[in-house]
Amino acid sequence: MDVAVIGAGLGGLLAGAALSREHDVQVFERLDLYGGRFANLPYKGFQLSTGAFHMIPHGPTGPLALLLKEVGAKVEIVRSQPEATWLTRDRQQVPFMGFRELLSPGAQLKIPLAMVKVMGQKKGTGADMVLNDPEMVRLADSACGWCLSTTAAGTPAAEIGAVLRNIQKYGMPGVPMGGCSGVVDALERTIKDNGGRVVLSTPVDAVKVEDGAATGVVAGGETVPADVVISDIGHKLTAGLYDQRYLEPKYAAVLDRVRPSAGIKICLAAEEPLVGHSGVLFTPFTQRVNGLNEVTHVDPSLAPPGMHLTMSHQAMLTGDVKKEIELGLQDLKTMFAGKKFSVLLVQSYRDDWPVNRVSSGYDLGNLTPVKGLFVVGDGAKGHGGIEVEGVALGVMSALDLIRKAY
Repeated sequence: MDVAVIGAGLGGLLAGAALSREHDVQVFERLDLYGGRFANLPYKGFQLSTGAFHMIPHGPTGPLALLLKEVGAKVEIVRSQPEATWLTRDRQQVPFMGFRELLSPGAQLKIPLAMVKVMGQKKGTGADMVLNDPEMVRLADSACGWCLSTTAAGTPAAEIGAVLRNIQKYGMPGVPMGGCSGVVDALERTIKDNGGRVVLSTPVDAVKVEDGAATGVVAGGETVPADVVISDIGHKLTAGLYDQRYLEPKYAAVLDRVRPSAGIKICLAAEEPLVGHSGVLFTPFTQRVNGLNEVTHVDPSLAPPGMHLTMSHQAMLTGDVKKEIELGLQDLKTMFAGKKFSVLLVQSYRDDWPVNRVSSGYDLGNLTPVKGLFVVGDGAKGHGGIEVEGVALGVMSALDLIRKAY
Protein backbone atom coordinates (compact mmCIF):
# COMPACT_ATOMS: atom_id res chain seq x y z
CA MET A 1 0.00 0.00 0.00
CA ASP A 2 0.88 3.65 -0.30
CA VAL A 3 0.82 5.26 3.16
CA ALA A 4 0.87 9.00 3.85
CA VAL A 5 1.66 10.17 7.37
CA ILE A 6 0.77 13.70 8.48
CA GLY A 7 3.30 14.91 11.03
CA ALA A 8 6.70 13.55 12.01
CA GLY A 9 6.17 13.56 15.74
CA LEU A 10 6.85 10.43 17.76
CA GLY A 11 3.49 8.87 16.82
CA GLY A 12 3.93 9.56 13.12
CA LEU A 13 7.48 8.22 13.09
CA LEU A 14 6.52 5.08 15.02
CA ALA A 15 3.64 4.34 12.66
CA GLY A 16 5.76 5.17 9.62
CA ALA A 17 8.62 2.94 10.76
CA ALA A 18 6.28 0.02 11.45
CA LEU A 19 4.46 0.25 8.11
CA SER A 20 7.57 1.01 6.04
CA ARG A 21 8.69 -2.60 6.41
CA GLU A 22 5.95 -3.74 4.02
CA HIS A 23 4.53 -0.59 2.43
CA ASP A 24 5.59 2.62 0.67
CA VAL A 25 5.58 5.32 3.34
CA GLN A 26 5.93 9.07 3.10
CA VAL A 27 5.92 11.22 6.26
CA PHE A 28 5.19 14.92 5.80
CA GLU A 29 6.25 17.44 8.44
CA ARG A 30 5.52 21.18 8.34
CA LEU A 31 8.53 22.06 10.53
CA ASP A 32 12.16 21.86 9.47
CA LEU A 33 12.88 19.13 12.05
CA TYR A 34 11.26 15.82 12.92
CA GLY A 35 10.29 14.58 16.36
CA GLY A 36 7.70 17.22 17.26
CA ARG A 37 7.66 17.57 21.05
CA PHE A 38 10.08 14.64 21.37
CA ALA A 39 13.32 16.00 19.93
CA ASN A 40 16.54 17.48 21.26
CA LEU A 41 16.96 21.24 21.39
CA PRO A 42 20.66 22.25 21.44
CA TYR A 43 21.14 25.28 23.67
CA LYS A 44 24.35 26.68 25.18
CA GLY A 45 26.07 23.30 24.97
CA PHE A 46 23.13 21.46 26.56
CA GLN A 47 20.70 19.12 24.86
CA LEU A 48 17.35 20.42 26.03
CA SER A 49 14.15 19.14 24.43
CA THR A 50 11.33 20.51 22.34
CA GLY A 51 8.82 19.06 24.76
CA ALA A 52 9.10 15.70 26.49
CA PHE A 53 11.84 14.95 29.00
CA HIS A 54 14.77 12.75 28.09
CA MET A 55 12.99 9.96 29.92
CA ILE A 56 10.78 7.02 28.98
CA PRO A 57 8.19 6.24 31.70
CA HIS A 58 8.53 2.44 31.60
CA GLY A 59 12.18 2.31 30.58
CA PRO A 60 13.57 -0.61 28.56
CA THR A 61 10.58 -2.91 29.20
CA GLY A 62 7.65 -0.65 28.33
CA PRO A 63 5.44 -0.30 25.25
CA LEU A 64 7.67 2.28 23.56
CA ALA A 65 10.80 0.16 24.02
CA LEU A 66 8.97 -2.93 22.77
CA LEU A 67 7.65 -1.12 19.68
CA LEU A 68 11.07 0.36 18.92
CA LYS A 69 12.53 -3.13 19.00
CA GLU A 70 9.71 -4.49 16.84
CA VAL A 71 10.23 -1.91 14.09
CA GLY A 72 14.02 -2.34 14.16
CA ALA A 73 14.93 1.06 15.64
CA LYS A 74 18.04 0.56 17.77
CA VAL A 75 17.85 2.65 20.94
CA GLU A 76 19.66 1.97 24.21
CA ILE A 77 17.42 2.68 27.20
CA VAL A 78 18.99 2.59 30.68
CA ARG A 79 16.77 1.92 33.69
CA SER A 80 16.85 4.80 36.20
CA GLN A 81 18.34 4.10 39.62
CA PRO A 82 16.60 4.77 41.88
CA GLU A 83 13.46 4.85 39.78
CA ALA A 84 11.80 7.57 41.86
CA THR A 85 11.92 9.36 45.20
CA TRP A 86 9.80 11.89 47.10
CA LEU A 87 11.05 15.22 48.44
CA THR A 88 9.92 15.82 52.02
CA ARG A 89 8.99 19.15 53.58
CA ASP A 90 12.49 19.47 55.02
CA ARG A 91 14.06 18.77 51.59
CA GLN A 92 15.10 15.18 52.27
CA GLN A 93 14.47 12.36 49.81
CA VAL A 94 12.63 9.15 50.66
CA PRO A 95 12.09 6.11 48.39
CA PHE A 96 9.01 6.11 46.18
CA MET A 97 7.40 3.25 48.11
CA GLY A 98 8.17 5.06 51.38
CA PHE A 99 5.39 7.60 50.81
CA ARG A 100 3.92 6.81 54.24
CA GLU A 101 6.70 8.96 55.72
CA LEU A 102 5.12 11.98 54.03
CA LEU A 103 1.77 11.52 55.78
CA SER A 104 0.55 12.33 59.26
CA PRO A 105 -0.50 9.45 61.54
CA GLY A 106 -4.14 10.22 60.82
CA ALA A 107 -3.65 10.06 57.05
CA GLN A 108 -1.62 6.85 57.41
CA LEU A 109 -4.62 5.17 59.04
CA LYS A 110 -6.60 5.78 55.85
CA ILE A 111 -4.06 4.05 53.59
CA PRO A 112 -5.62 0.52 53.72
CA LEU A 113 -9.03 1.81 52.62
CA ALA A 114 -7.42 4.05 49.99
CA MET A 115 -5.49 1.08 48.60
CA VAL A 116 -8.74 -0.88 48.21
CA LYS A 117 -10.25 2.01 46.26
CA VAL A 118 -7.09 2.50 44.18
CA MET A 119 -7.16 -1.14 43.11
CA GLY A 120 -10.88 -1.35 42.43
CA GLN A 121 -12.46 2.04 41.80
CA LYS A 122 -13.57 2.61 38.21
CA LYS A 123 -15.77 5.70 38.60
CA GLY A 124 -14.97 9.14 39.90
CA THR A 125 -11.56 10.78 39.88
CA GLY A 126 -8.08 10.20 41.21
CA ALA A 127 -8.91 12.38 44.20
CA ASP A 128 -11.84 10.09 45.02
CA MET A 129 -9.47 7.12 44.94
CA VAL A 130 -7.49 8.59 47.84
CA LEU A 131 -10.66 9.48 49.76
CA ASN A 132 -10.20 13.18 48.95
CA ASP A 133 -7.81 13.29 51.90
CA PRO A 134 -5.84 16.56 51.48
CA GLU A 135 -2.50 14.94 52.38
CA MET A 136 -2.89 12.03 49.98
CA VAL A 137 -4.32 14.28 47.26
CA ARG A 138 -1.14 16.36 47.53
CA LEU A 139 0.92 13.26 46.70
CA ALA A 140 -1.46 12.22 43.94
CA ASP A 141 -1.32 15.70 42.41
CA SER A 142 2.46 15.55 42.32
CA ALA A 143 2.41 12.20 40.49
CA CYS A 144 -0.43 13.18 38.12
CA GLY A 145 1.18 16.53 37.39
CA TRP A 146 4.50 14.96 36.49
CA CYS A 147 3.15 11.98 34.57
CA LEU A 148 0.06 13.41 32.89
CA SER A 149 0.08 17.21 33.37
CA THR A 150 -3.22 16.90 35.21
CA THR A 151 -4.46 16.98 38.79
CA ALA A 152 -5.83 14.00 40.68
CA ALA A 153 -9.29 15.59 40.66
CA GLY A 154 -9.03 16.19 36.92
CA THR A 155 -8.11 12.62 35.98
CA PRO A 156 -10.62 9.75 35.75
CA ALA A 157 -10.12 7.03 38.33
CA ALA A 158 -10.27 4.40 35.60
CA GLU A 159 -7.31 6.01 33.84
CA ILE A 160 -5.22 6.21 37.00
CA GLY A 161 -6.04 2.57 37.74
CA ALA A 162 -4.83 1.62 34.27
CA VAL A 163 -1.65 3.67 34.75
CA LEU A 164 -0.91 1.83 38.01
CA ARG A 165 -1.49 -1.55 36.37
CA ASN A 166 0.90 -0.60 33.58
CA ILE A 167 3.54 0.41 36.13
CA GLN A 168 3.20 -3.04 37.70
CA LYS A 169 3.37 -4.71 34.29
CA TYR A 170 6.15 -2.71 32.62
CA GLY A 171 8.18 -1.12 35.40
CA MET A 172 9.32 2.44 35.95
CA PRO A 173 11.47 5.02 34.11
CA GLY A 174 14.55 4.77 31.98
CA VAL A 175 16.74 7.17 30.01
CA PRO A 176 17.28 6.83 26.24
CA MET A 177 20.91 7.39 25.37
CA GLY A 178 21.10 10.52 23.26
CA GLY A 179 17.92 11.83 24.82
CA CYS A 180 14.73 12.28 22.82
CA SER A 181 16.67 12.54 19.58
CA GLY A 182 18.25 9.17 20.24
CA VAL A 183 14.77 7.74 19.72
CA VAL A 184 13.48 9.82 16.80
CA ASP A 185 16.80 9.65 14.93
CA ALA A 186 16.63 5.87 15.07
CA LEU A 187 13.05 5.91 13.77
CA GLU A 188 13.89 8.27 10.93
CA ARG A 189 16.81 6.04 9.91
CA THR A 190 14.55 2.99 10.01
CA ILE A 191 12.02 4.61 7.68
CA LYS A 192 14.75 5.60 5.23
CA ASP A 193 16.46 2.21 5.40
CA ASN A 194 13.11 0.62 4.51
CA GLY A 195 12.76 2.85 1.47
CA GLY A 196 10.41 5.43 2.98
CA ARG A 197 10.76 9.20 3.12
CA VAL A 198 10.50 11.85 5.82
CA VAL A 199 9.80 15.14 4.05
CA LEU A 200 10.43 18.25 6.15
CA SER A 201 9.14 21.83 5.71
CA THR A 202 6.15 20.41 3.82
CA PRO A 203 2.74 21.00 5.44
CA VAL A 204 -0.25 18.88 4.53
CA ASP A 205 -3.00 21.22 3.38
CA ALA A 206 -5.77 18.69 2.83
CA VAL A 207 -6.81 15.06 3.05
CA LYS A 208 -8.41 13.91 -0.19
CA VAL A 209 -11.65 11.97 0.35
CA GLU A 210 -13.79 10.15 -2.20
CA ASP A 211 -16.99 8.28 -1.31
CA GLY A 212 -16.16 8.60 2.38
CA ALA A 213 -12.68 7.09 2.11
CA ALA A 214 -9.25 8.76 2.22
CA THR A 215 -7.45 8.63 -1.12
CA GLY A 216 -4.40 10.75 -0.38
CA VAL A 217 -3.17 14.12 0.81
CA VAL A 218 -2.24 17.49 -0.63
CA ALA A 219 1.29 18.19 0.61
CA GLY A 220 3.42 21.10 -0.49
CA GLY A 221 0.83 21.96 -3.12
CA GLU A 222 0.96 18.52 -4.73
CA THR A 223 -1.56 15.68 -4.52
CA VAL A 224 -0.03 12.50 -3.12
CA PRO A 225 -2.20 9.38 -3.60
CA ALA A 226 -2.43 7.03 -0.62
CA ASP A 227 -4.39 3.94 0.37
CA VAL A 228 -4.03 4.80 4.05
CA VAL A 229 -3.55 8.20 5.71
CA ILE A 230 -2.28 8.45 9.29
CA SER A 231 -2.41 11.75 11.14
CA ASP A 232 -0.15 12.67 14.04
CA ILE A 233 -1.62 16.14 14.55
CA GLY A 234 -4.63 15.25 16.69
CA HIS A 235 -8.29 14.77 15.93
CA LYS A 236 -9.24 18.46 15.80
CA LEU A 237 -6.60 19.59 13.32
CA THR A 238 -7.11 16.44 11.26
CA ALA A 239 -10.83 17.13 10.99
CA GLY A 240 -10.04 20.52 9.49
CA LEU A 241 -8.17 18.91 6.59
CA TYR A 242 -11.05 17.10 4.90
CA ASP A 243 -14.40 18.10 3.40
CA GLN A 244 -16.69 19.02 6.32
CA ARG A 245 -19.63 17.11 4.87
CA TYR A 246 -17.84 13.98 6.17
CA LEU A 247 -17.61 15.41 9.70
CA GLU A 248 -20.31 13.52 11.60
CA PRO A 249 -22.29 15.72 14.06
CA LYS A 250 -21.66 13.46 17.09
CA TYR A 251 -17.93 13.34 16.33
CA ALA A 252 -17.83 17.13 15.87
CA ALA A 253 -19.58 17.60 19.23
CA VAL A 254 -16.97 15.42 20.95
CA LEU A 255 -14.16 17.43 19.34
CA ASP A 256 -15.65 20.61 20.78
CA ARG A 257 -15.58 19.16 24.29
CA VAL A 258 -12.06 17.76 24.48
CA ARG A 259 -9.36 19.87 26.08
CA PRO A 260 -5.57 19.62 25.94
CA SER A 261 -3.36 19.40 29.02
CA ALA A 262 -0.90 22.23 29.58
CA GLY A 263 2.39 22.41 31.44
CA ILE A 264 5.59 24.30 32.09
CA LYS A 265 9.13 22.98 31.99
CA ILE A 266 12.08 24.78 33.56
CA CYS A 267 15.60 23.72 32.58
CA LEU A 268 18.46 24.27 35.03
CA ALA A 269 22.24 24.08 34.72
CA ALA A 270 24.44 23.21 37.69
CA GLU A 271 27.96 21.98 38.32
CA GLU A 272 26.87 19.93 41.32
CA PRO A 273 23.86 17.58 41.11
CA LEU A 274 20.57 19.02 42.32
CA VAL A 275 18.48 15.84 42.23
CA GLY A 276 21.40 13.46 42.68
CA HIS A 277 20.09 10.48 40.69
CA SER A 278 18.64 9.56 37.29
CA GLY A 279 15.07 8.82 38.40
CA VAL A 280 12.10 11.08 39.08
CA LEU A 281 12.05 13.32 42.13
CA PHE A 282 8.40 13.96 43.02
CA THR A 283 7.79 17.25 44.85
CA PRO A 284 4.41 17.24 46.66
CA PHE A 285 5.14 20.17 49.00
CA THR A 286 5.55 22.90 46.41
CA GLN A 287 3.33 25.62 45.03
CA ARG A 288 3.56 24.36 41.44
CA VAL A 289 6.51 22.10 40.53
CA ASN A 290 5.35 18.47 40.43
CA GLY A 291 8.69 16.74 39.86
CA LEU A 292 12.18 16.86 38.40
CA ASN A 293 14.71 14.65 36.67
CA GLU A 294 18.46 14.82 36.10
CA VAL A 295 19.31 12.37 33.34
CA THR A 296 22.93 13.48 32.97
CA HIS A 297 23.77 10.84 35.59
CA VAL A 298 23.09 8.30 32.81
CA ASP A 299 24.02 10.29 29.71
CA PRO A 300 26.58 13.05 30.43
CA SER A 301 26.57 14.04 26.75
CA LEU A 302 23.29 15.90 27.33
CA ALA A 303 25.27 18.65 29.08
CA PRO A 304 28.72 20.27 28.69
CA PRO A 305 31.58 18.50 30.49
CA GLY A 306 31.32 18.85 34.25
CA MET A 307 27.72 20.10 34.15
CA HIS A 308 24.32 18.62 34.98
CA LEU A 309 20.98 19.23 33.26
CA THR A 310 18.00 19.31 35.62
CA MET A 311 14.45 19.67 34.31
CA SER A 312 11.35 20.46 36.36
CA HIS A 313 7.76 20.06 35.23
CA GLN A 314 4.48 21.45 36.48
CA ALA A 315 0.91 21.14 35.31
CA MET A 316 -0.47 24.55 34.37
CA LEU A 317 -3.31 25.21 36.80
CA THR A 318 -4.43 28.64 35.54
CA GLY A 319 -4.32 30.61 32.32
CA ASP A 320 -1.88 33.15 33.79
CA VAL A 321 1.33 31.80 32.28
CA LYS A 322 3.55 34.49 33.77
CA LYS A 323 2.28 33.83 37.28
CA GLU A 324 2.57 30.05 36.83
CA ILE A 325 6.21 30.44 35.79
CA GLU A 326 6.95 32.76 38.72
CA LEU A 327 5.54 30.20 41.17
CA GLY A 328 7.61 27.43 39.58
CA LEU A 329 10.79 29.49 39.82
CA GLN A 330 10.03 30.28 43.46
CA ASP A 331 9.66 26.55 44.15
CA LEU A 332 13.06 25.80 42.65
CA LYS A 333 14.76 28.56 44.64
CA THR A 334 13.22 27.17 47.82
CA MET A 335 14.05 23.52 47.05
CA PHE A 336 17.64 24.24 46.12
CA ALA A 337 18.37 27.05 48.56
CA GLY A 338 22.11 27.30 49.12
CA LYS A 339 22.94 25.49 45.86
CA LYS A 340 24.35 27.14 42.77
CA PHE A 341 22.36 26.79 39.58
CA SER A 342 21.20 28.88 36.66
CA VAL A 343 17.99 28.86 34.66
CA LEU A 344 18.70 27.87 31.07
CA LEU A 345 15.23 28.04 29.58
CA VAL A 346 11.57 28.15 30.56
CA GLN A 347 9.14 26.46 28.16
CA SER A 348 5.34 26.47 28.26
CA TYR A 349 3.19 23.87 26.50
CA ARG A 350 -0.39 24.91 25.77
CA ASP A 351 -2.90 25.77 23.04
CA ASP A 352 -1.62 24.37 19.71
CA TRP A 353 1.64 23.14 21.30
CA PRO A 354 0.33 21.42 24.45
CA VAL A 355 1.65 18.60 26.60
CA ASN A 356 -1.16 16.40 25.26
CA ARG A 357 -3.68 17.37 22.59
CA VAL A 358 -6.28 15.51 24.65
CA SER A 359 -5.99 15.25 28.43
CA SER A 360 -5.23 11.73 29.64
CA GLY A 361 -8.29 9.60 30.20
CA TYR A 362 -10.28 11.37 27.51
CA ASP A 363 -8.42 10.20 24.39
CA LEU A 364 -10.56 9.65 21.30
CA GLY A 365 -8.94 6.55 19.85
CA ASN A 366 -7.59 6.06 16.33
CA LEU A 367 -10.71 6.08 14.18
CA THR A 368 -12.22 9.04 12.31
CA PRO A 369 -15.44 9.39 10.27
CA VAL A 370 -13.33 8.92 7.13
CA LYS A 371 -12.47 5.35 6.15
CA GLY A 372 -8.73 4.82 5.85
CA LEU A 373 -7.88 7.92 7.91
CA PHE A 374 -6.42 7.13 11.33
CA VAL A 375 -5.14 9.33 14.16
CA VAL A 376 -2.12 8.55 16.34
CA GLY A 377 -0.11 10.61 18.81
CA ASP A 378 -0.91 12.36 22.07
CA GLY A 379 -4.60 12.76 21.23
CA ALA A 380 -5.02 9.03 20.67
CA LYS A 381 -3.06 7.46 23.50
CA GLY A 382 -3.64 3.93 24.69
CA HIS A 383 -5.51 3.39 27.97
CA GLY A 384 -3.25 3.91 30.97
CA GLY A 385 -0.33 5.06 28.84
CA ILE A 386 1.91 7.66 30.45
CA GLU A 387 2.85 10.25 27.82
CA VAL A 388 5.10 8.61 25.18
CA GLU A 389 4.13 5.15 26.41
CA GLY A 390 0.54 6.12 25.66
CA VAL A 391 1.60 7.27 22.20
CA ALA A 392 3.22 3.87 21.61
CA LEU A 393 0.12 2.01 22.82
CA GLY A 394 -2.03 4.15 20.54
CA VAL A 395 0.18 3.40 17.54
CA MET A 396 -0.03 -0.32 18.32
CA SER A 397 -3.81 -0.04 18.31
CA ALA A 398 -3.81 1.84 15.00
CA LEU A 399 -1.54 -0.77 13.42
CA ASP A 400 -3.93 -3.52 14.51
CA LEU A 401 -6.87 -1.67 12.98
CA ILE A 402 -5.00 -1.12 9.70
CA ARG A 403 -3.89 -4.75 9.48
CA LYS A 404 -7.44 -5.99 10.08
CA ALA A 405 -8.92 -3.59 7.54
CA TYR A 406 -6.36 -4.13 4.78
